[in-house]
Formats: sequence, structure tokens, C-alpha cells
Amino acid sequence: MHIDRWIRGPIGMDADLRVTRRDCRKILVVVPTVAAGTRLLELLALLEGDLRAQVLFSVPQSANSWPDSAEFVRRLGGLAIPWGQALEHRFDLVLAASYTELAAVRGRVLVVPHGASSLMSRRFSRSGGPSALPHMGLARETLTHRGRLIPSVIALTHDREMTALRRSCPEAVPRALVAGDICMDRLTTSLPHRESYRQALGIGPDQRLVTVSSTWSADSVFGRHPLLCKELLARLPKSEYRVALILHPSAWAVHSPWQIKAWLADCARAGLLVIPPDQGWQAATIASDVVLGDHGSTTQYAAALGTPVLLAAYPEHAVRKGSLAAAVAARAPRFDVDAPVVAQIVHALDLPAFRDAAVAEMISSRHGESASLLRRAMYDLLGLMEPAEQPVVPPAVVPRPLRW
Repeated sequence: MHIDRWIRGPIGMDADLRVTRRDCRKILVVVPTVAAGTRLLELLALLEGDLRAQVLFSVPQSANSWPDSAEFVRRLGGLAIPWGQALEHRFDLVLAASYTELAAVRGRVLVVPHGASSLMSRRFSRSGGPSALPHMGLARETLTHRGRLIPSVIALTHDREMTALRRSCPEAVPRALVAGDICMDRLTTSLPHRESYRQALGIGPDQRLVTVSSTWSADSVFGRHPLLCKELLARLPKSEYRVALILHPSAWAVHSPWQIKAWLADCARAGLLVIPPDQGWQAATIASDVVLGDHGSTTQYAAALGTPVLLAAYPEHAVRKGSLAAAVAARAPRFDVDAPVVAQIVHALDLPAFRDAAVAEMISSRHGESASLLRRAMYDLLGLMEPAEQPVVPPAVVPRPLRW
């Protein structure tokens, strides 16, 4: 469902007659997917309290936009404008975590990755079809349109991404900024709140939380092993273990929340903690004792935090060598769905954590600096002086599992 009706808001003809705050810089947040939208909320938090800025949201009318994006924006309570109206206005700043329809937008564009790293873990683009060639991401055909560079600032998470960009699209290098990973910084900031997250999830002091982390596609954990949560609930002693599921927002979008809930209804009644697609995954990851994951970003963040990871699905043929997913796979044992579950979980708990190992270092080369670097870039594009106060990365919100 798209937002179709043009709004009488702070942009357009006679806007000065309608607004209460005049002369605000106008910021457009482009939300083609919930995954992109949730990442951009991390940036918007850096603008809170600034009376000089007005934020508007819009969902591109594109085949690459997901059906739940408009509902996500509505739940935020933000000012949503139809895509056609957004294209008629020039914005002071455009925030994006995807390149969907960005070439049509007018304004200075800041792009951040919507997951861990700007470089793809998959060897092939999902939209490329059977004739697609392998690529790392940051491709010229994505960054440019008819010879014009689309972003004003390309926020990279790691120095090695700058090296890749220099090879793939050298003319974009002057617009690239290695800003670290604001999501990783938020996870790190949230670590002291682990016990409060566990209490919110109902995890007892003597219980272990086993979290299934699934990206989307048929190669994901949920795609390959849809009964895994049910089997864990049946085979793990309830007095000692709880089970949670973090399912990628795009899986919810493709199949619909109704269908996902219908599929998981028996598991939920048996005690499965189902984390909503738009919030709570960060806190649930921190609260976890073991993560059963795949090649998705959530699994990579869990590994970077030092949480024991077991790979319940890993499409080796589809994962790019040298990627974050490959780095996790080189360190994480495989989970055998046919073998005794408890023994594998206990073995994973006994493995030494690798929080300070290569995964964390591959995710960001500016640990703890992302908020400062990204806020400075946004205010430079807006043409405004930064606030004097240091930017604060708030801890992850308390997880609230879905209720049936």
C-alpha cells in the first residue's frame, strides 16, 4: 500500500501559511524497505532536539519497494508524503539506506548501508537474475545515473570499502566517507543493559536464551529449516532454555505478518519469543547466549559481539569469499539439525568468544566514532552549524516479543 494523497504540510505552495516553525531545513527520508527505514532511524536520532530541521518520509513507488514500508512509516508517526509529491520538491538533505529510485530525488543525498558493510556477502545481486555476474557492491551502475553521481556523501563502514570503491567507481571516491557502523556502535553501547533486556524477555537467571537468526531467501535458516524453532522448543529443557526468533523484515513483507504469525502460532503457544521485524532485534541479540544463524547481518553482528554462533544454514555457493558472512563461517561451527541439540548448544557455550577478533574489525574501522562522523556529514550537507553537545548513541530499545 502506497501513500497516494498529497498532503498540505511544510512543503509546497503556501507552506509558510501553514507551518508553526518557519525556515526549517527539509530532510527527506527514503524508505523502500523496513530494513532501510530502521537503519535510517539511527541517523535521525542524531538530529533530535534541533528546531531548525523538519523531517519527512516517503516510500518510492517502485517494484523494489516492499508492501509494509508505508505501514512502517505510519507507525513511526512521521509526516509521510506520497512519492510523486516528494519528487516535485528539492530537499536540503536526503537520507537513504538503499539506492532504490534515488536518481529521481532532488537534493543532497547521504547514503548509508542498511546492513553490516557496504560490500555484499552474497556473490550475486538478488535482482540480477540468472545472468547476473558476481560483484562486491558499490558498483558504478548503482552509484551513477546517466553519468551523474547520485550520492553527495557515500558513508562507508570500513577502510577496505574505500579500496573497493576506488576499483569499482573511482570518480565516487571524493564523495566517500569512512564513518564506521552506527548500528555496531549502538550494540556496543547497549551491552551494559543486557540483564534488563533479558528480564524484558522473561529469561530466568538460570536460563539460556537460544536465538534463531534468519535472513530472507530460500537459503536462510527459516527457508531451509522452517521447523527448527519447533524442534528446539521440543528438545531443549524448558526449565533451562528459552528460544527466540529474529526473522528478517523482508520475510515478513513478502509473506505478510498474518502468514508469518500463522506459521509460528504453534511455536508461539509453546513459548517461542518472536521479535518484531521493526524493532527489538538488537536487544534480543545482546540478550542471547547462543545464536543459530546464517549469512545474514544479524548473525554477523552477534559474532562481532562475541556471542557464540552456530551456522544452521550457509549457502556456500552463493556467499562471496572474503565477505563478512565468510568470515563468520570460518569461525562458527555448523549446527546439525539431526544431531542432539543440547550437546551442540553446550559445546558452543564452552567455545572461547571472539569479540575482538576479525569479525568485529571487519564490520567497522571507526569503532565508537560513527555518530560524530555521520552527524558532521549531515550538518555539512544541510549548511548548518552542528550543535555544541556531543552526539549520543542511545541504547537499543527494550525488546517486546509479539503476542498471539
